Amino acid sequence: MLSLETALYLPVKRFLEELGFTVKGEIGGCDLVGLSTSDPPVVVIGELKLAFNLELILQAVGRAPAGDEVWIAAKMSVRGKGRESDARYRNLCRRLGFGMLGVTDRGQVEVLVKPPTATPRREPKTRSRLVAEHQRRQGDPVLGGSTRAPIMTAYRQQALACASALADGPRRVSELRERCPDAGKILLNNVYGWFERTERGIYGLTEAGHAALKRWPQQRVGLAGVASPP
Repeated sequence: MLSLETALYLPVKRFLEELGFTVKGEIGGCDLVGLSTSDPPVVVIGELKLAFNLELILQAVGRAPAGDEVWIAAKMSVRGKGRESDARYRNLCRRLGFGMLGVTDRGQVEVLVKPPTATPRREPKTRSRLVAEHQRRQGDPVLGGSTRAPIMTAYRQQALACASALADGPRRVSELRERCPDAGKILLNNVYGWFERTERGIYGLTEAGHAALKRWPQQRVGLAGVASPP
């Protein structure tokens, strides 16, 4: 049974991947963002809800200026009497230029409305931030539709790489740069309170830093290229 918005993410992710997009969840406030392999890439934005409603439409309207293609997706109603069967709702999606996907309890995806071809981008800066975060983020660590938990952004991944390097004791910033070229900025800004300076140019981990490594042990890898903090 699909009881959470995150349960919709994997079926929709697979659907878009079959169309040739690389999909990652929770990018720049969007439930999912997909990039094509073209240069520049086509940016697909997806918003997820357990049911088709006005809030889902409004979310998509807010995200639309940053993407080339927008899909909304929701769980199909058991008896087929939800908004997915309402011609007015489908026509509204068409007029707004949104694609509409229905997801069954078994995780099957049905195309209810196809989006038009790529539309002109109206917020290139926002779009660029989505693309940059998508490309910097290692893997796909967050299910789209997630709430109440910190998002594993590229910046957080890189801060964890620095923390991992300090797990056995304080080290010089110059040593950390071998794993993370922007270690100096991350340690100096100390956005999460994980680091402390023990001597000039030498940093160690705080209790919060050790706790972060226990919470996200799978992220203890070296990364390159720094993003903006969440």
